[in-house]
Amino acid sequence: MSTQTFTYTGKFELEAGRSLQGIEIGYTTYGTLNKNRDNVVWVCHALTANSDVFEWWKGLFGHQDHFNPDDYFIICANVLGSPYGTTSPLSNNPATGQPYFLAFPEFTIRDIVKGHQLLANHLGIDHIEILLGGSLGGQQALEWSILEPERIKNLILIATNASHSPWGIAFNESQRLAISADRTFFAGSADGGSKGLKAARSIALLSYRNYKTYGITQQEDGDDIPGTFKAASYQNYQGEKLVNRFNAYSYWYLSKAMDSHNVGRGRHGVDKALSLIKARTLVIGIKSDVLFPVEEQQYLFRHIPKSAFAELDSFYGHDGFLIETEDLTKVITSFLKTDVKGKIIELQKIA
Repeated sequence: MSTQTFTYTGKFELEAGRSLQGIEIGYTTYGTLNKNRDNVVWVCHALTANSDVFEWWKGLFGHQDHFNPDDYFIICANVLGSPYGTTSPLSNNPATGQPYFLAFPEFTIRDIVKGHQLLANHLGIDHIEILLGGSLGGQQALEWSILEPERIKNLILIATNASHSPWGIAFNESQRLAISADRTFFAGSADGGSKGLKAARSIALLSYRNYKTYGITQQEDGDDIPGTFKAASYQNYQGEKLVNRFNAYSYWYLSKAMDSHNVGRGRHGVDKALSLIKARTLVIGIKSDVLFPVEEQQYLFRHIPKSAFAELDSFYGHDGFLIETEDLTKVITSFLKTDVKGKIIELQKIA
């Protein structure tokens, strides 16, 4: 593993019209680029993840897993706005010498991908053998495959969509309301909004899992009234866990970036935009996902020219894309062995 920082000194123009005077991008690589330069796997991470994909996607990425550094040159970059090494609201504003906080310009998924493109150019990566991501990571991968269709050979989209839904935006706004209800969010300190962030994470968890997940994993052992219910403890624990590794400002801006996702913007609509993709594409949905319902992945499958579709039957809901790595390995292996030949094919569903 090699964790590095790429510094871009030029003016970084943002889609909404503002700009940043240069950016830093933290990224991690694993393995070695082969002689033919055709073993690149680029991973786009989700909302609060980081560039160490071996840390958060174990079972799919690792020395003993399908994507391993012996066979692949694996790259994952921290997204714009991330607190893990890429320019973010906690970075210093050159105009003031102080952190941006809420003065940071709003950015979109397309802007995040622009950062990935700069890094790929810097690394001399002209062709990406496999580009993949889930959730917000899938939104990035989809956007990139439209911006540069010739650069991407194989595209894997997991639990994601072509444009963020009103349902998803409502969840994100509810989380931002929780953050803004914490008055410390406006105080201009690195730990501002921590209590609000904890509440926001609790809201988010309800969309990442579902009724059945909680019924199985957080069920009480007996009928007595406990001092603290398991489900309540779980919400508190997960909220504190995020507060200890993230910040409210990055969360605020990244949730807005997710809301901005719409591949049809400026491209004569979503269907037209999806038709521009040239990569062999595998779209994977999760049957129990309430945040990115499987019909959103079925839509991608129907409108991307060379695509295959698989559905995972997981009780973990949206989080299944991080957990069901054995099933993901099976379906990805099948896809990479399949000769699409310009046809839309459907892979066998994983039971």
